[in-house]
Amino acid sequence: MQKKKKHGIAYIRSTLSNTIITVTDYKGDTKTWSSSGSLGFKGSRRSTNYAAQATAENAARTAIQLGIKSIEVEIKGLGYGKESSLRGLRLGGLIITKIRDVTPTPHNGCRPPKKRRV
Repeated sequence: MQKKKKHGIAYIRSTLSNTIITVTDYKGDTKTWSSSGSLGFKGSRRSTNYAAQATAENAARTAIQLGIKSIEVEIKGLGYGKESSLRGLRLGGLIITKIRDVTPTPHNGCRPPKKRRV
C-alpha cells in the first residue's frame, strides 16, 4: 500500500504594508499561517521583498513538518511580495503545482463625483 502525498493550498495576500500566507488542506482547514509582522519585521520593513520571502520560507517549513509536500498557490493583492513569496515557498521545500492570481479588478470602478459648478 502506497502512502498518499499530502497536497494543500497556499493563499498569499500581499498588501502594500504586509504579506500574509495561509496554508490549508483541500477542505479549507488552516494548517499553518505566517505574516511579515509575526516574524518580527516592524514598520516599513514589513512591506519589503525580503520580508515576504522570509514569511514564505517560514510557512513552507512548518507545512512540511505537518506533512504537506506540494501546494497550489492563490495570490491576491498588489503588494511588493508577490514574486518573492513564490520564491520563498520553493526555497522552503514545497512543490508548486499551480499558480492562480485572484486579485479583484474593477470592471468600471465607482461612479465619479459630480462635476464642480462654477
